[in-house]
Amino acid sequence: MAKRFIPRDISWLSFNGRVLQEAADETVPLPLRIKFLGIFSNNLDEFFRVRVAGLKRAIDLKDKSANQSFYEDPQLILEELNIRVIKQQKKFDNTWNRIQKDMAKQNVFIKTSEELSPEQQQFVSEYYQDDVESNVIPLILDDVRPMPYIRDKSLYLGIAMGKSEWQYETKFALIEIPTSQNGRFVQLPAPKDEKHIILLEDVIKFNLPLIFSYFGFDVFHAHVFKVTKDAEFDIDNDINTTLVEKISKGVKNRRKGKPTRFIFDQDMDPKLVEFLIKKLNLSKKDSIIPGQKIHNFKHFMDFPNVFKSYHQPQERTSFPHPYFQNYERVTDTVLKKDVLLSFPYHEFRPIIDLLREAAMDRM
Repeated sequence: MAKRFIPRDISWLSFNGRVLQEAADETVPLPLRIKFLGIFSNNLDEFFRVRVAGLKRAIDLKDKSANQSFYEDPQLILEELNIRVIKQQKKFDNTWNRIQKDMAKQNVFIKTSEELSPEQQQFVSEYYQDDVESNVIPLILDDVRPMPYIRDKSLYLGIAMGKSEWQYETKFALIEIPTSQNGRFVQLPAPKDEKHIILLEDVIKFNLPLIFSYFGFDVFHAHVFKVTKDAEFDIDNDINTTLVEKISKGVKNRRKGKPTRFIFDQDMDPKLVEFLIKKLNLSKKDSIIPGQKIHNFKHFMDFPNVFKSYHQPQERTSFPHPYFQNYERVTDTVLKKDVLLSFPYHEFRPIIDLLREAAMDRM
């Protein structure tokens, strides 16, 4: 009899694939297609934090009886999931390429650090020095120093740098992109009727000669990467600690979660990729996924509204069930007939009122 994979994990990826289908649908307004890409990316991050992390924990368990809840060997399940994720990533990349072409038709362009006009270069230099520089902490990487702490939801710039004047050993460095302080998108000066946007990582890439000026480097190869970690929440069973203390300890321990995915720009320096994999204690069995230049696409859920022909759809709100309009007591209504409420379409207020009435009822 053929072996089966866990249906919930495969079905979850299929669900997220339908989100990706919405992004690929050209009948959907362009800003919403970009937002769907952000939703897909955010969902996939959570998938690796929770479900893939659970599989990795099962693989690490020595007791084989602990894996009886699986239809199949967790390692085989993980391999199948990785194959499906890579296929979806390729579809994601193709969809994003098509969306960028559609953005160009509306005169909206995302500029890289190499594509800036002289005016834009001046703007980016001033913006970095005025607003970004204080939030940037460059860290030199080598075999002697321990790997700096890598945050789960952050985006990083991996840098390979050297000197062009003579043969010099390549040095590696790391910069966390301060998106929480500065945001991800910066609108640039642009010709009339055009909108030019640069990502924060490209602002930093343009200013690398300034950042590392003390070292004399003049050759830089910088590419983004991110790491997704195990987000399992463990509660201590110590009876001598309070629940608040247990939760506090569990939250702190989440920082120590093992990496479940390493995703990086496929053009990153191969030696730097190898170095990061070694320092993160990853192996070929882990989810190591090369991709395009842009990562942490969840930020694109908040892409600037720069599209002329797009009007933000009116936000939908819940509506009252007709059986509960102009009523005095929910209890009187439900004693007469059954009522089906569908959330989030119907208001939740009748449930609260029913609980309140039940608490005050003398019977």
